[in-house]
Amino acid sequence: MTSTIIIAFCSLLLIAYVFDLTSANTKIPSVILLLLLGWLIRQMTVFLPFELPDLSSILPVFGTIGLILIVLEGALELELDKSKIGLVVKSFLGALIPLLVLAFIFTTMFRHFGGYSFRDSLINAIPLCVISSAIAIPSVKGFTTYNKEFVIYESSFSDIIGVIFFNFIINNESYGANTFLHFGGQLVLIVIISFLATMGLSYLLHKIDHHIKFIPIILLVILIYIISKEFHLPSLVFILFFGLFIGNLDRFKHFKWIEKFRIDELKKESQKFKEITSEGAFLVRSLFFLLFGYLLETKEILNSETIMWSAIIVILIFVVRFLQLKVSNFPLKPLLFIAPRGLITILLFLSIEPIHNIALVNNSLIVQVIILTALIMMLGLLTRTIKSK
Repeated sequence: MTSTIIIAFCSLLLIAYVFDLTSANTKIPSVILLLLLGWLIRQMTVFLPFELPDLSSILPVFGTIGLILIVLEGALELELDKSKIGLVVKSFLGALIPLLVLAFIFTTMFRHFGGYSFRDSLINAIPLCVISSAIAIPSVKGFTTYNKEFVIYESSFSDIIGVIFFNFIINNESYGANTFLHFGGQLVLIVIISFLATMGLSYLLHKIDHHIKFIPIILLVILIYIISKEFHLPSLVFILFFGLFIGNLDRFKHFKWIEKFRIDELKKESQKFKEITSEGAFLVRSLFFLLFGYLLETKEILNSETIMWSAIIVILIFVVRFLQLKVSNFPLKPLLFIAPRGLITILLFLSIEPIHNIALVNNSLIVQVIILTALIMMLGLLTRTIKSK
């Protein structure tokens, strides 16, 4: 049995690798193939001579680690440059405003048609408003540099803002001046922690002479994130801060204190760190979506009671995105189609306590919205390829 599990595990990850390799040519997001593969495996397990254990409890673990590595991978790819300030601002606003607008629209819908409280409606609406960097970033490899950077910034900001917004609503029952002052203090604190932790990790990256050095750094990054999260701090800010610093060492050369890091040597180490982070992100992302696909019930995917709601939500997502891109003077094609929901949507939905769950937002609706947005992105990418030929 042990040999069978190892063979299956290695085979599945190799198939996931093939999906990742071919997605640029087929324009089929690897997440759809991974979900389908996981679902097919679930159907095949009925023929196995043994019963597999319940794997649902480890899904949030893979999701959290995947989120950290994916945001870190995206941040490492971004270049800090004065000429890109406009792009960064547009990306931030492009992540923030649609998220708030959609959250307001969905909250109003849930309150009107379901009679739920404002807070419960908002808690359930936010997961549906976040663009998945886990799906968006790997799907734009063939884009122009400008469009690719916009998607990386936008989806990373969307993840960070979505998680911060969600935790803010979850952790506060009232929203007076004291609440916002406390939240402002948390932001200042995480910025300070991010700076100190980034300096410490960068020093370790340079100083460790042992042949094993990158895994301990990644483990420390995860540890700092989780501890910060336990204290209700917006810990994704730290991940973005650390990634931007490591990925843009040349931009900090004029600071005297940076000379202690020996930039030229640190740059070589940072390049290796990027590579192992990318491979780690691929591994955890693949496992997450395979496992999520495995846990999918056929009746949830084909649930006729939620398909209308799912379609309405997806239509609203792309209407708001259309308006956002028009106002920001970004090209509609291919950016209009890059608004997938995925890892963050699942993680936030799973973290909602039963007392705050509403009947309108259930497993079926979440799954259908994820699949529909991924399919629309796939069709948009295929259309772009056909026209370019």
